Amino acid sequence: MIDDEGTQVGVVDLEVARERAEEIGLDLVEVGPNADPPVVRILDWGKLKYEQEKKARESRKKQHTIDVKEVKYRPNIDAHDFEIKTKRARRFLMAGKKVKFTVFFRYRQLRRPELGDEVLNRVVEELADIGILESRSGMDGRRLVMVLAPNEAATRSAKSEAAKAAAAKPEARKPEPSEAAQSEPEAPATE
Repeated sequence: MIDDEGTQVGVVDLEVARERAEEIGLDLVEVGPNADPPVVRILDWGKLKYEQEKKARESRKKQHTIDVKEVKYRPNIDAHDFEIKTKRARRFLMAGKKVKFTVFFRYRQLRRPELGDEVLNRVVEELADIGILESRSGMDGRRLVMVLAPNEAATRSAKSEAAKAAAAKPEARKPEPSEAAQSEPEAPATE
């Protein structure tokens, strides 16, 4: 048994250990069940559990999860659709997320995989200022896959430029409550 101050008391009968814990007002917790004889400790179980949960929360805060967003293209995508999907991918990269680009082929399109390569090359050219090519695979069944990671320096500068642009934009003047009340026509009184 280990007492509440952390000193080893030695081998003690279970009933004696329980009585000691009750006298102090703490719990008797088995910390070494596989030892011979089992090791027990006198401590505050609620406090121990709270500290363990607190450590777990702290470790979760320090974890850095990377989100991967996916944008899907077709080999014969229209120019407007390409622009919209590429703008969405740009927003994901600006937010610090990785983006997985997939070109999905159907039926006869499988005979012309170079069309998918052209689409992915256009994506890389469009997003070269903010994204870094992380991986590019060949044909994977009916799909051609590429992953872009955010370029940290470009992402930071783009965010600061966006913040400057938002700060420079003048806000619309909101009328004062007294002005709004004066400009509203009065409703006719009904009896």
